[in-house]
Amino acid sequence: MVNTTPVPSRASAPYPYLEQDPNLQRDRILAAIDVGTNSIHMVVVKIKASLPAFTIIDREKETVRLGDFADNGDLSEDAMERGIEALKRCRSLAESLKAEDIVAVATSAVREANNGQAFLERVQQEVGLSINLIAGTEEARRIYLGVLSGMEFHGQPHAVIDIGGGSTELLLGTGGPHRFLSSTKVGAVRLTARFVSTDPISDEEFTYLTAYVRGRMEPAVEDLKRHLQPEETLQLVGTSGTIECVAALIAQDRLGFVPEPLNGFQFTLEELETWTNKLRKLDLEERLDLPEMSARRAEIILAGAVILQETMTMLGTESLTICERALREGVVVDWMLSRGLIEDRMQFQRSVRERSVRAAADKYHVPQAPRERVADFVLSLFDATQGHLHDWGNAERELLWAAAILHNAGHYISHSSHHKHSYYLIRNGELLGYTEAEIEVIANVARYHRKSLPKKKHDNYRNLSDKHDRNLVNELSAMLRVAVALDRRGIGAIASVQYDFDSDEQVLHLHIQPAFAHDDCASELWNLADKKLWFEELYEVQLVAHLDR
Repeated sequence: MVNTTPVPSRASAPYPYLEQDPNLQRDRILAAIDVGTNSIHMVVVKIKASLPAFTIIDREKETVRLGDFADNGDLSEDAMERGIEALKRCRSLAESLKAEDIVAVATSAVREANNGQAFLERVQQEVGLSINLIAGTEEARRIYLGVLSGMEFHGQPHAVIDIGGGSTELLLGTGGPHRFLSSTKVGAVRLTARFVSTDPISDEEFTYLTAYVRGRMEPAVEDLKRHLQPEETLQLVGTSGTIECVAALIAQDRLGFVPEPLNGFQFTLEELETWTNKLRKLDLEERLDLPEMSARRAEIILAGAVILQETMTMLGTESLTICERALREGVVVDWMLSRGLIEDRMQFQRSVRERSVRAAADKYHVPQAPRERVADFVLSLFDATQGHLHDWGNAERELLWAAAILHNAGHYISHSSHHKHSYYLIRNGELLGYTEAEIEVIANVARYHRKSLPKKKHDNYRNLSDKHDRNLVNELSAMLRVAVALDRRGIGAIASVQYDFDSDEQVLHLHIQPAFAHDDCASELWNLADKKLWFEELYEVQLVAHLDR
């Protein structure tokens, strides 16, 4: 008989579990890939765990223009082929450098394409790479990590802008926890395809492009400003190929050469405005003749410059500092954090998942005591049956915890069908620290904490990426149903549970201790009799409850 409730060392602080590696301090080689709308970038780094820090030992970049969508909103076949070939080269390079892991993330283009998931499956089959799809705000968070790995903010507020092919990330921080994250569907490839048909651009198209950018970026800019204190002075940092290209043009014009590296180079809004006006008057051939200008960049540079100019103007910043570290390096930092290799200046990021989930629960007014009880109950059940009825590990345990904390979020919308509302709120709540696939699992587990069982005809269930995730949702939701039943009245009627698994008879005994001496917990036991059926069917075990007084 094992007492599993409460579980203070794990249930109260489920995030994260540091890798128990006896060689934790050894040097390591890691490859990080950013599958963007315009380009696929990879950095290969050597991690000096004893510092901890990393140095970039090689880079790979190819402009594949995934954002050249077909008319039906799909990634085009040509774009997917270019992407797959580029990823094959990335993997080959990473392996030649003896990378122990390759971490890849996909952003705007793959997020939005109708066949984005199909593309990721093709990459898995043809390249052997698993790519994590991340939301815009998660992209912004990792950009922040990447910038912090290369710059000191000295406790002063810095805005960071990253202009991609399909979206622009704008965020605010001082070097500690971020204050603000945003992602807006305004990117250099997207805007060029939509608004630029003349070469050089006509005055009419330029005016419309500028007005559109201002209208789309203004909400994010104003929201960022609200996170500043009146006495604070904002500094601006720029990342991404578009901004570096603009910086190179300005540097060549001002200095007569382009610094190598560009990291730390500064230019003013006035210099940017001068170059934006130059670019709008040049046709493609003339832009191609500019220094540091590739053919693909020449096609989209004007739209990128307009995004930067309008954002700087609205922010009221007169200068910008280049940081060459961004999303790819942020992926590296996130990997290091998840393995316990960083414990000092960015220690706060280790708990980003837990803080994000709790913030969402507070936002949707999920009562704290009941949600914590259900989380404790379900983690206890998970721990007691691990190795007996299932072999899921810490990663799956974290997802179960998040689903337990948020399973009743749907009450924020309506009591009726609140489990379905919980799915919607979790799926669209932009939880930080998770991939899109992980968020889908959390949302589905919460969705099935009551009422109907998972069915292939349900749209949300079909959204799960593969059979592994569907099996995971089935099993975790079955556990969550049991835990929800144990707190049926939401008053903490059950003080503790002891589990006793009889492997010969395939019976899991629940020895329940009431919190109140004269309470027979009839409501909880009645609800458990119904909610346990899915658990019993999946695990082929009988669950028997005993009320111990």
